[in-house]
Amino acid sequence: MRRRDFIAFLGGTTAWVAAARAQEPRRLIGVLGSASYGAFPGTETAFIQGLKATGFLEGKNMSIEWRWAEGQYNRLSLLAGDLLSRDVAVIVTWDAPASLAAKAATKTTAIVFLTGADPVEIGLVESFSRPSGNLTGIYNLIAGLGPKHLEILHDLLPAVSTIVSLLNPDNPNAHAYALQTQAAADALGLRLQVLTAHTEADLESAFGIMVQQRANALLVIADPFFIARREQVVALAAGHAMPAIYPIRWFPQSGGLMSYGAAIESMYQQVGIYAGRILKGAKPADLPIQQETKYQLVINLKTAKALSLTVPPSLLARADEVIE
Repeated sequence: MRRRDFIAFLGGTTAWVAAARAQEPRRLIGVLGSASYGAFPGTETAFIQGLKATGFLEGKNMSIEWRWAEGQYNRLSLLAGDLLSRDVAVIVTWDAPASLAAKAATKTTAIVFLTGADPVEIGLVESFSRPSGNLTGIYNLIAGLGPKHLEILHDLLPAVSTIVSLLNPDNPNAHAYALQTQAAADALGLRLQVLTAHTEADLESAFGIMVQQRANALLVIADPFFIARREQVVALAAGHAMPAIYPIRWFPQSGGLMSYGAAIESMYQQVGIYAGRILKGAKPADLPIQQETKYQLVINLKTAKALSLTVPPSLLARADEVIE
């Protein structure tokens, strides 16, 4: 072959490869969450950044179908089925209730989850190192934070006697959280009252009961329903002059007193990385469950002042963020 013809051949081959790549079908990712889009600030962006880190760009070689239950957990199964009917390559679940719904809906489509409940205890996977089946993901140790939340409340309010734990009974975290928190309360000599809420009306009633029971402080378990309605929860706590600790920094950023919990955005970025690896051919069973180990204490001094509370210097020194 003459040099000129060979160059022409190479040029034609390059053009053909480029055209073929341009015609490659986009991979479709389904996202299933219990709350609503934007309820967890920055998590959607972090997830997309994780996908980008593995070479997947929305609108180019992948697309995302978002499905949100808007706090109605009984809709999750239907939404999971809808995603499967669209032949998604992988389902990403934003929280524990969505993860369980997705697992119940398929044994073949890959699922990447983020959950605050122990994924082995609630039956998502068989083990952390070898998940098995079609699921893998990230574990944010929320259910085990109850004792830490009580400890922080006790450091701030050493004279408290009655603390309320607010749970969503529909969340698979609820039982484990309640048991561990009760054990910690017993060790500290505190009276712990568990109240539940899964509707906005329940929230109003729960705060009324707290006042009747003369509760001294409140701790709130992480739940998509509470997170999506954090403005309402924070406003109710302020209206009843109730010192409270929350599981995510979005609460004190919205005016709540303080929070202790994981750095959420980094976990959703890792979920995106795992989803990208699966799109490239990795099997969920070969991707070990990752566990978040970094936690943040955030204190809102403006709210503390409004509640006439003095935050001990020792507690301020432990804070990762102080809101003035």
